[in-house]
Amino acid sequence: MNEFKSDYIPTRETMALLPYTPLGDTSLVIEHNEQFIVRKSPIELIKKACLENHSTYDGRRDAVVYQTGYKRKVPIPINPGSDLYSFPTHSTTDPHCSWLFYHSISNIKPASGLTNPQLRTIITFHNGKQIPIDISYYTLKKQMGRTLTCIFVFSSEGREMLISR
Repeated sequence: MNEFKSDYIPTRETMALLPYTPLGDTSLVIEHNEQFIVRKSPIELIKKACLENHSTYDGRRDAVVYQTGYKRKVPIPINPGSDLYSFPTHSTTDPHCSWLFYHSISNIKPASGLTNPQLRTIITFHNGKQIPIDISYYTLKKQMGRTLTCIFVFSSEGREMLISR
């Protein structure tokens, strides 16, 4: 059975924030060694994490849009100094939107043996845990690439390269 918490701040232990629809506006938090339910939506948890790391979600989002040109499903550098980056699986207004943490993902692959496998991808995390996500493999791969670009742009090496252009 899952434990319930009233609040949560994502950390390097966080692997995914999934919407927990039976209760509405709640999240299933998956960490390296545990999982639990938080009585806030995934986007609320992402926004709070940004505030805890000295910025706003909108500020982080605006910086990514400015630096990369991405306007939809924008990856968020929650804490660039700690390499904590997350990205949405869907539009952030979509109730099915999950947030995945780039540093925790080991591998992604299309699901097989399903009636509609193009709509589902299996994510394998570094700890070996696997979860299916209702997102196409192509879309998830694109989101991971966008996040990698974001990581580069917000790293010290990336900033130095951008400044010297």
